[in-house]
Amino acid sequence: MKASLSSELWRQWAFYSLSQLPAPRNPKVHLYNAERVLSWEPVSLSNDSRPVVYQVQYKYASGSQWYDFSVDSIGVNCMNITTMECDFTPTSPSQEFLPHLNVSLRVRAKVGDLVSTWVRVPWFQYLRNVTVGPPENVWVTPGEGSLVIRFSSPFDISPSSATFLYYVHYWEKGGIQKVKGPFRSNSIVLNDLKPLREYCLQVKAQLVWTVSKLSRLGHLSNVSCYETAADATTKLQQIIIIAVGIFLLLLALAGACFFLVLKYKGLIKYWFHSPPTIPLQIEEYLKDPSQPILEALDKDSSPKDDAWDSVSIVSFPEKEREDVLQSTLN
Repeated sequence: MKASLSSELWRQWAFYSLSQLPAPRNPKVHLYNAERVLSWEPVSLSNDSRPVVYQVQYKYASGSQWYDFSVDSIGVNCMNITTMECDFTPTSPSQEFLPHLNVSLRVRAKVGDLVSTWVRVPWFQYLRNVTVGPPENVWVTPGEGSLVIRFSSPFDISPSSATFLYYVHYWEKGGIQKVKGPFRSNSIVLNDLKPLREYCLQVKAQLVWTVSKLSRLGHLSNVSCYETAADATTKLQQIIIIAVGIFLLLLALAGACFFLVLKYKGLIKYWFHSPPTIPLQIEEYLKDPSQPILEALDKDSSPKDDAWDSVSIVSFPEKEREDVLQSTLN
């Protein structure tokens, strides 16, 4: 009697063991910005080549009924899937979990008529547990001693349930970091910056739940550096400095030229001195040697060139010269 009872229990245990599949392991929910994904490790069977499929269900903490992840209920299908994840990121506000309610998920494996036990993940609340990424599409325009920062929110959120606040971390390159915020606008102006200086900055978002005033700080954006533009005073200083520089340069060039002229005066005079020219008559003679050059020169010479004055020398004896001198004095 005991032997038959023990054999019957063994058969029942063996049947129960064969009818069970290993459950999926390490299920976890990934909440990053708008992304919402449940993932798990696969179930492997060594003695069965049939494909393993997975089923996912959800329920709210306020209720007791579990619902299938179907297109009709939540907008996505996570029933009898072969992948190791269920992406339930909503495509519209009507196809998402209520953000202020706790939600629980569970998953199990299935091969034919064999099913595993359900594996549950801890309760989560989207607005309380989401990881907020950095603002996107950060665009910076340098101004006169300022930086104008524009960006978009990390993800879209219903204003009735939550809102974003923004902070700017900035510092002069090599200087101390400062923080400005919070700002509600997606356009921020950093004023009172030094002109023509390089500043680096990062932007961070904070998700604030309007119902319970809870908040989730986001990640900082990548570091980006920009140089501020010159203001009116700096531009005037630049113009004055450029004008003085040009004046000093011209003055230096003029002094250098004057020094070179004094040092190489003879050489410069030689360079700019016109070469001697051949008289016209000689040039014609060189062209035609048969022409009598002397006759041509005499013919062309002017009588004025040969004019002279006559000079007479009168000589007196010594006795007469003294008388003439005496008479002149009287």
